[in-house]
Amino acid sequence: MDTSILIILIVIVLALAFDFINGFHDTANAIATAVSTRALKPRTAIMMAAVMNFLGAMMFTGVAKTIGGSVANPANLDNGLQVLIATLIAAIIWNLATWWFGIPSSSSHALIGALAGAVYVGAGPDKLNWSGFTTIIQGLLLSPLLAFAIGYIVMMILKWIFAKRSPHSVNKGFRTMQIMTAALQSFTHGTNDAQKAMGIITFALVTAKYQDNMDVPLWVKISAATAMALGTSIGGWKIIKTMGTKIFKIEPINGFAADISAASVIFGATLIQLPVSTTHAITSSILGVGSAKRFSAVKWSLAGRIVIAWVITIPIVFILAGIIYKLLF
Repeated sequence: MDTSILIILIVIVLALAFDFINGFHDTANAIATAVSTRALKPRTAIMMAAVMNFLGAMMFTGVAKTIGGSVANPANLDNGLQVLIATLIAAIIWNLATWWFGIPSSSSHALIGALAGAVYVGAGPDKLNWSGFTTIIQGLLLSPLLAFAIGYIVMMILKWIFAKRSPHSVNKGFRTMQIMTAALQSFTHGTNDAQKAMGIITFALVTAKYQDNMDVPLWVKISAATAMALGTSIGGWKIIKTMGTKIFKIEPINGFAADISAASVIFGATLIQLPVSTTHAITSSILGVGSAKRFSAVKWSLAGRIVIAWVITIPIVFILAGIIYKLLF
């Protein structure tokens, strides 16, 4: 087998592995609140999330083009496939480590940071598109702040509307509505997160001269959507427990508010073709909703540890990808 074909096959396998891991790592984003309030049984929630993730992944490609072309121009990298191998290995290692410890870190941060680090070390700093990289980072940083604010506002509005209703009847109604918002959250997750693996594979195809643009082939869309759906079907129970029960005691009305807030931020980012962290969006919306419910109800020490994981992800994977590139190539 030709060496270049073998290398691109390795990239594709690693990209789909990353997508698979992303699926079970980020399952909690969509279903943690619905499971914690018993709106859905865990297995039912996971299977629903898998289906909706697949549908969302098949419907959009704009984020894939951003991922594949904004950090570096694949056509200008002679060693682009090797860069992608180091990128994906570093991102997979970080995702598995944070999953093992039940930390809801960002797969998006891991992938973007690792790609930047691998390009910097493997191709040189002049090959890194600093403006595109900065734009993506700005989106990744702004989205959790926006999700927190929307979650806070939505919860305050719901508190005002239902102030005179009995909590039991309100939560009974919102428990049913959570099924719809969990489905919506899963769909928006697919529209944004699955495209990151699509972008990496398309990046590889352009680098290897199999195509000359960042248009995502149909087989890439189907492969990435399937890998994420299969990963989602396994479920990430440790992170589900962290997000659904440890930040604050979530009731159905809180879960509804958090899901609808995060989904609006993620889908809005998809429409403007900007990759964001679904983990950051849903966690921040939960924090915003919890603050609106009662500020002291939020376990801010845990929230602080989560934020630290967010902050250190990009620099750690940047360095890790560079080290892996040096070791392998």
